Amino acid sequence: MGEPSLGSRKCRPCEGGLSPLPLSAATALLRDVPGWALADAKTLRRAVTCRNFLDAIALIQQIAPIAEAEDHHPDLHLTGYKQLAIELSTHAIGGLSENDFILAAKINHVLTARR
Repeated sequence: MGEPSLGSRKCRPCEGGLSPLPLSAATALLRDVPGWALADAKTLRRAVTCRNFLDAIALIQQIAPIAEAEDHHPDLHLTGYKQLAIELSTHAIGGLSENDFILAAKINHVLTARR
């Protein structure tokens, strides 16, 4: 029996002192979060085109309580009134941690449910 899926895991507190994931580990975890890409070695990113401005705001409002419950907060960039970019990075370690992939998986659940 393997590890539970990323979406069923809980983010662990991270106050620094750990090393960011090596690129090979981040690339391996990326396979478990479809739609996401490595923007650079320190950032996980997903772009979403919403139906309109209110739909984009509604998506942000769906993501916010999940991020708060995980105590791991994405950068959310709304541009062009319906283009939402979601960026994840563990700022305390200056790069990616497993937490970023856990939250990405949870956000994917929201995006799948919206279809």
